[in-house]
Amino acid sequence: MSLMVGDTLGRVLCVSLFAASLIPAGDIQGTIIVRRTLTKRRVTASMGAYDRGVAVDLKKDSSADSISFERERVIVYLEGDLPSLAGAITAEIDQENRRFVPDTLWIPAGSTVSFPNLDPIFHNVFSLSKPKEFDLGNYTRDHTKSVVFSKPGVVFVNCHLHPNMSAAIVISPNRFGVKAGPDGKFALAGVPPGTYTIVAWHKTAGFFRQRVTVSDKPVAVEFFIPLGENPTPHEN
Repeated sequence: MSLMVGDTLGRVLCVSLFAASLIPAGDIQGTIIVRRTLTKRRVTASMGAYDRGVAVDLKKDSSADSISFERERVIVYLEGDLPSLAGAITAEIDQENRRFVPDTLWIPAGSTVSFPNLDPIFHNVFSLSKPKEFDLGNYTRDHTKSVVFSKPGVVFVNCHLHPNMSAAIVISPNRFGVKAGPDGKFALAGVPPGTYTIVAWHKTAGFFRQRVTVSDKPVAVEFFIPLGENPTPHEN
């Protein structure tokens, strides 16, 4: 009798999963529009009293195009407790040339981020941000430590030994998030039909929100960053 019950429950579960897969989902396709420089470009700090013995090359921010640089520092995600088709992910922020690479990262809640040290000097990664406080202590080259980020929010990461080092991790409440490309394009695929708040976050400009209704057809979204940068009617 128990075997029959188990078989029936298994069939019901399979049917439910199959039915769920038939629910239409839509894509959000968007563009980040930035018309001026918002972030002061950084160069790795010169050696100071905290660096002895080993020199580390100076590096500038990677993108030569200042507007592309601003666009690719925008994280876009949906607010709310949405169904997740994939679990938490594992991501990485390298410590290289006394910098965090990348310095802007998106992850869904529950994900793990590792912080490998690729420099021939000590680093000490920490954060005092409310969603996740941590201090990984000093560790040297070819070592790494990891942190699990369970709560949504923005976590600012620094190094105790090198004040110029900084990064931001945006933790979304669900899997629907992405980092914009240098051209400002982004896409959120497979979003269940409904009306949501879509959020764009830029480290300097802050949060921007819109309401968006998703059906089984792609929907287009534009974010003008910062506020007040959207075109007037005669500019269209």
